[in-house]
Amino acid sequence: DAFCCDIVGAKRLPEVAHVWNLTQAVLRKASTDLEACLLMMCMSSADVAVLGVTGEDLPAFIPGLLTTCGSIYALMLAATVSEKCARVPALINAISFGPGTERARQHTVEYIKRSDAGFYVFDTRLTTTMVIKFMYAWCIVVVGLLTQLASSGT
Repeated sequence: DAFCCDIVGAKRLPEVAHVWNLTQAVLRKASTDLEACLLMMCMSSADVAVLGVTGEDLPAFIPGLLTTCGSIYALMLAATVSEKCARVPALINAISFGPGTERARQHTVEYIKRSDAGFYVFDTRLTTTMVIKFMYAWCIVVVGLLTQLASSGT
């Protein structure tokens, strides 16, 4: 967001690629530092939820559910970073940097598109589609465990 606000406010095309390189480097470093934390958070929420489901009472399931919701929310926020990076080329393409800058602007837009910046987890770009698929798969597992618990209880 700060990158986009700076570009719209300054309207200086020559420094866009350099600032984008810095932004991309910061994103890559932050995602590399946080990827193990995100993995552990998702795994621990899965463990807590499964242990809560296999218990005899429903209140034991609530901490696992809250932990899982927090993990999915954190993943969704991380995926939002990737989605915002994907919209930057369209923004730059819409800005007028003055006469005679069309070719340089197009070059910059292509450079940013091909950089494929975003939030990476173990060298895989995290997108909202991936998080929704994860959430869907997790719901199937929980429903299956709840069904098994309900059928064994009767």
